[in-house]
Amino acid sequence: MTMEAYKYEDGSISYPGHPRGPGGTEPVDTIDLSEYTGEIVTWTTSTATPPGVREPNTLAIVEFDVEGETVRALGQVTTDDVETGDEVEPVYVEELREPGAGIREPESQDWDGYRFQPV
Repeated sequence: MTMEAYKYEDGSISYPGHPRGPGGTEPVDTIDLSEYTGEIVTWTTSTATPPGVREPNTLAIVEFDVEGETVRALGQVTTDDVETGDEVEPVYVEELREPGAGIREPESQDWDGYRFQPV
């Protein structure tokens, strides 16, 4: 599983990837952000989480420097012991939330993804 960002003709990179970039251009390449470390720009802890999401749930906006471009991603953090400026790496997890909780059928969506873990 990759944490796939899209690179566009002008050199810009977006995560999550979009079918159209700046000026309406299509992506020219993909980049796996799980191969990079990033820095926490800001974070928060949610104590009123949706069904099936762990409580409390610490989330962070993480900034990656990829080929001279800045790419930001929002995601869960593996611990609540984080600070702005901490270096983190994406780590794959099979379930970001409990598939049986909530109103969606478990088979209707993917439940895996990435969390950020302090380095």
